[in-house]
Amino acid sequence: MAYNYSSSNFNNSNYIPKNNIERTAGKYKQKVMLLKQMIREYVHENAAMVDELEEIQMKIIIRKEERKFLLKKLCEYEPQVALEVQNAAKDGPSYKSNVSNSSTIGNSNSDKKSKKKIDSTERRSSGMKSRKSSSKSRKKVVQPVPVDHNGKPVFPIELGRLTLHSLGEVVYNRPEFHSENAIYPVGYVSTRTYGSLKDPTQKCVYTCKISDVNDTPRFEIASDDHSQSISGDTPDICHSLLLQGINDSLSFNVVSTRPRGHDFFGLSHPTVLHLIQSSPGARRCSNYKWIKFEVSKQCEPFTDDNDAGLSYEYLQRSINFCKYKMAPDVLQRPDDFLDTKDNLVLF
Repeated sequence: MAYNYSSSNFNNSNYIPKNNIERTAGKYKQKVMLLKQMIREYVHENAAMVDELEEIQMKIIIRKEERKFLLKKLCEYEPQVALEVQNAAKDGPSYKSNVSNSSTIGNSNSDKKSKKKIDSTERRSSGMKSRKSSSKSRKKVVQPVPVDHNGKPVFPIELGRLTLHSLGEVVYNRPEFHSENAIYPVGYVSTRTYGSLKDPTQKCVYTCKISDVNDTPRFEIASDDHSQSISGDTPDICHSLLLQGINDSLSFNVVSTRPRGHDFFGLSHPTVLHLIQSSPGARRCSNYKWIKFEVSKQCEPFTDDNDAGLSYEYLQRSINFCKYKMAPDVLQRPDDFLDTKDNLVLF
């Protein structure tokens, strides 16, 4: 009986047994599963670190507010401390330089050192004067707003993503109602469209208000979807709590909780600042640094930053990007992938 040894199975030099193929495929499957497991662990670990960082940032904000409150109470019980704080706030760095200069001039053996210090303080003072003069010379150009026959602005005023409904009244005789960069009028009302706390993918109108509670300003953010309102002693606290609520509603971090409360309330908007400065009593706010504005019809309208913490559209981009990063094999890659990546919390 003759056997045919010239079959293709024996003549093919590239022939690989089926068992070897299954073994190698099994090894690669195990490696892929191991890599996926490691990726999941890294994602959860990074998410935990981000949560911990947000808690620390929130604690820092709370400690700052507690420090301000304790200093206020100390000034109430110790008038001497209040005078020292006021003198330090008025004099600033020149107060310290004068004290140091007076102590060095008193020593006859250190004339050269005192001259050097005097020269350095003169240079610093001249530099500060030049900075002040340059800051005063700078002007911000704003668009005109509609006014009535008495010259008062007509509300509501549409300012891009922000809508101004009321300027309120400036409280100039209490330092808590103004700072170096902003004035907090009682009765100020503005609205902004943003993601809902119940479902961040749905639009919601948030109303930002400033009220007077126990002779201190109270800031509040209320939504039109009947969710719980957010209140705090500063705009940053309210905005940070809102962003944290957005993340908690989605069960993952889609937006940084770094607060931009003045921007969310509209208090840093050039047109709003110009209108508040034009209000009665604004000139008497001692702590506020005045800004010069120029009204021009030819200036370009002010636009907010493309920040997911302020814009509803960029919040949706952030949500879509985070969902895609969690399941890239299942979900379709967003069209604005590159534009969104820079405005997100990195896991």
